[in-house]
Amino acid sequence: MADVFRGSSLASIEDTGRFKLPGAFKDLIDAELGEGAKFFITSIDGKRAQLFPIKEWEQREATLATLPLSSPVRVKFQQLAAYYGALVTMDKQGRIQLPPVLRSAANLKGEAVVLGMAGKLEPGYLEVMNHEMFKQEMKPFTEEDQAALAALGL
Repeated sequence: MADVFRGSSLASIEDTGRFKLPGAFKDLIDAELGEGAKFFITSIDGKRAQLFPIKEWEQREATLATLPLSSPVRVKFQQLAAYYGALVTMDKQGRIQLPPVLRSAANLKGEAVVLGMAGKLEPGYLEVMNHEMFKQEMKPFTEEDQAALAALGL
């Protein structure tokens, strides 16, 4: 099994909207995806950037394509993903450009938190959020959450 994105790290977002991936994530991308890795970066809530290796994103598109073209959830998802989205390539230094619309909506400037998230394919995907907003929106783990995980055997 390949390594997956795990944990979190802080990153600085330049005024131009470019940020450098934290070292551990860049090392994993280099090992798993190679130099010049391509990503689809988007959001479905306008609060966080989701950075998908292109194969992970294509798998999501294939799953979505199983819904009828007229499905309201399919239409909504595709519209949001397209509005906030862009195909990006990581440069040799591990830098990625955030789309301007997404950067503005999610207030991605200054310090951001980069979270490693598991996915259907390895290594998964990354979420990038304004660090202060993330801390304010973080919700405590509830008994219901624990019960849901217990039902899965975790």
